[in-house]
Amino acid sequence: MSARCITRTRLFAATTVALAALSLTACEGDELTGSPAPESATSAPADGNSPHPAGGTGDTGSTGTTGTAGSNGNDNASGSGSGSDSGSDAGAGTDTGTDTGTDDSDSDVPGECSASDVRITAANAPRPINHLLLTATNTGSTTCALPPYPAARFGEAQSVPPVAESSKPQSLTTLAPGESGYAGVRLSSGDGSGENGYDANTLTIPFEDGSIATVKLPSGGVYVDTALTVTYWQTDASNALEY
Repeated sequence: MSARCITRTRLFAATTVALAALSLTACEGDELTGSPAPESATSAPADGNSPHPAGGTGDTGSTGTTGTAGSNGNDNASGSGSGSDSGSDAGAGTDTGTDTGTDDSDSDVPGECSASDVRITAANAPRPINHLLLTATNTGSTTCALPPYPAARFGEAQSVPPVAESSKPQSLTTLAPGESGYAGVRLSSGDGSGENGYDANTLTIPFEDGSIATVKLPSGGVYVDTALTVTYWQTDASNALEY
């Protein structure tokens, strides 16, 4: 072999060794630097739990009792917060009602008078002429209220006389035991203008409980005509004879 051939052979061998050394150095360098080998594109896993790439969004921080989740990119973030119960109990009420009721017992409200506990008398009035004065006396043991006016029925009359509305008192006449009420009766007209006059010897007066009082008339009876009128029961005799 010639010297030129030997020299070329040695150069080729040296070059081969150098290339091999460079290749080994490059491989070791790749392992040391951790550079990843090229990858082909792949789809994300079906469960969506692929690892975060470097520099990506971090795990969501834990949530406090009532706080807000930690900010992205901070794996160690923790939520904090506190809630306050500002509710107030407004259920309690105040009883401001006032009991203004009155006790209307039977002892406070007088009952109706009855013919059994009221005695009625009739007497001719000295004036005005042709007037009769009725006196009702409570002979019972309790207070009672008279009817508004005496529905007097003279003799066999089929109707009762009208009442003089101008004599109406402000309230019913009540009688305590022993007290008396009064009513006036205009028997006939004084100038003879009345009609259908007749003599009456009996007088009956009904009470609202259905009882009827029989009243004794003055001796000889009374004469009545169409002028016959009665007053409401009064507490004073003089008031009963003003109409």
